[in-house]
Amino acid sequence: MAFIRLAQVFLWLLQRLPYRLIRALAVPLAWLAWQLAASRRRVTLVNLRICFPEFDEVQRERIARAHFRAFLTTVLSQGLQWFASRERLCRAVRLVDVQHWDAVRDQPVILFSPHFMGLDVAGVRISAEFPLISSYGKHKNPRIDAMIYRYRTRFPRGLLFSRQDGLRPIVRALKPPYAFYYLPDLDFGPKDSLFVPFFGTPAATVPALSRLARLCKARVVPVIARERADGSGFEARFYPAWEDFPTGDLAADTLRMNRFIEARIRETPEQYLWTHKRFKTRPPGEASVYGDDTR
Repeated sequence: MAFIRLAQVFLWLLQRLPYRLIRALAVPLAWLAWQLAASRRRVTLVNLRICFPEFDEVQRERIARAHFRAFLTTVLSQGLQWFASRERLCRAVRLVDVQHWDAVRDQPVILFSPHFMGLDVAGVRISAEFPLISSYGKHKNPRIDAMIYRYRTRFPRGLLFSRQDGLRPIVRALKPPYAFYYLPDLDFGPKDSLFVPFFGTPAATVPALSRLARLCKARVVPVIARERADGSGFEARFYPAWEDFPTGDLAADTLRMNRFIEARIRETPEQYLWTHKRFKTRPPGEASVYGDDTR
């Protein structure tokens, strides 16, 4: 726990610095991580090769290095969501085009937020101003779990449920004015997943966005949380609520979700979570795309 306490102090000190300075501090750490984290480097490059076959190796490495810098910036910015005042947090994370959420706020709403670099700090930022439900994976260490829970619910408008408890408590709570901040785009294994194309390659994808929208009669409003183009902080950009969703066709609905994510990734490819083994689960008979030397 001493190390955790030191990390908390370090992040508390960092969040008092201007964001541009935090971003600058991430540059040498990203270079070091690129040299030392061989497994994550390989996963990132494999993902980029699968998703961007039209790029050459130099282009993909450039994106990968930029992603390491963006990832380390996000890590160093953790103190913003844990310790920054409401005013400081709202300056650091701008909400853009909130009118798209306002247009459907009288209905249950799922804020669909894929794994771009600013999603965690944006979730806390949104809960500083609006009633918000989110979920998290419980940590096996009770003290660390309590710490995470305390920091992520430090604004009274936020409700946080454990993923281990399933969707039932979320379904009960998902009524106006609350919205559910949902992150469905990771590989959680073959159970309850469909193999749906992601950049043209079958990827195990949980079709829960469609199921939850139907169960709760909820509108889906995408939110993309990433660094601002000028490098001065983060933004959470809201998009129009999806029409004709869900359709009753789980595969078609999940493909629509993946295609939306693909379009946003193409805008800022370095901002997506490439260190995750998105193609870990393969269809029966297909070999691992990552080899045996990555975890």
